Amino acid sequence: MSAVQIPTEQWAQVVEKTGGPAVYKKIPVPTPGPDEVLINIKYSGVCHTDLHAMMGDWPLATKMPFVGGHEGAGVVVARGELVKEVEIGDYAGIKWLNGSCLNCSFCQQSDESLCPNPLLSGYTVDGSFQQYAIGKAAHVARIPKECSLEAVAPILCAGLTVYKALKESGARPGQQVAIVGAGGGLGSLAVQYAKAMGLHVIAIDGGEEKGKMCASLGAEDYIDFSKSKNVVQDVKNATPDGFGPHAVLLLAVSEGPFHQASEYVRSRGVIVCVGMPANAFLKAPVFDTVVRMITIKGSYVGNRQDTAEAIDFFRRGLIAAPYKVVGLSKLQDVFNLMEEGKIAGRYVVDTSS
Repeated sequence: MSAVQIPTEQWAQVVEKTGGPAVYKKIPVPTPGPDEVLINIKYSGVCHTDLHAMMGDWPLATKMPFVGGHEGAGVVVARGELVKEVEIGDYAGIKWLNGSCLNCSFCQQSDESLCPNPLLSGYTVDGSFQQYAIGKAAHVARIPKECSLEAVAPILCAGLTVYKALKESGARPGQQVAIVGAGGGLGSLAVQYAKAMGLHVIAIDGGEEKGKMCASLGAEDYIDFSKSKNVVQDVKNATPDGFGPHAVLLLAVSEGPFHQASEYVRSRGVIVCVGMPANAFLKAPVFDTVVRMITIKGSYVGNRQDTAEAIDFFRRGLIAAPYKVVGLSKLQDVFNLMEEGKIAGRYVVDTSS
């Protein structure tokens, strides 16, 4: 079903081989299946996962060739005959979890991201670095009409991911949370969600620019690992009693910070692993972990309810993702900056250019 004129061709960024680069070219516009919708993507955030996908960093095969992207915000322009809950003209978003079986024990308990047969946008199915993208109707993000599609795009993965991780940490209002990688795309949102949830934020990253940004977003303390002589002690000193933060969110893209976190988290604290550095391992001393009752856990993307909650924080003006807009044709330039570690905040691509 469609009420608008849909072209047969569109511009997209296509990864044609592992290692890239992304190629800006015209491809056919897909047709939604019975339980799917077609979204005219207006803007798409650029996530570090998109770079991992192109480089083949993870032990999970991508489709090849593929269109990356999983933070796509746009307008529904067509829907399959089984779709009743999404209307033509609705604002909707393409998330990392494009679809799941909805029948397995995980899906039935609202852990759709743990479904053994997931559809992953920009990885196992084509994602949002194109002008028209397909999503399973049950899983597309529902975006209120008062939201800016440009500004909400990073919420669809970065925002949702850190919001879920903060919930998983169990940190309560008034407690301290250390956010490692606070100056990046995920971190800049994590600082804001943590503040909105009543937490005190200790931001950890490198460089003055990132420090200033973290402070402007609500971080009460900033630890610059590139200048600190003792990161562990500096993090502990940032807490009122010197015992360390109640929770740690690890958003880093290198292995070192994952090993270090257990040294400064307080006893009975929770370490939540979110970032996924290529070929990295997590290491912590068993004795210390046991006698201090430290919890180490992973947090993946949120479920459909988490998505609605994360977007609602944004809708109420509590979250404002710092981002820069470039044309879709410039996506490879963004990847280059990402590889060089020169991005503070998030990049969003405009699919019209």
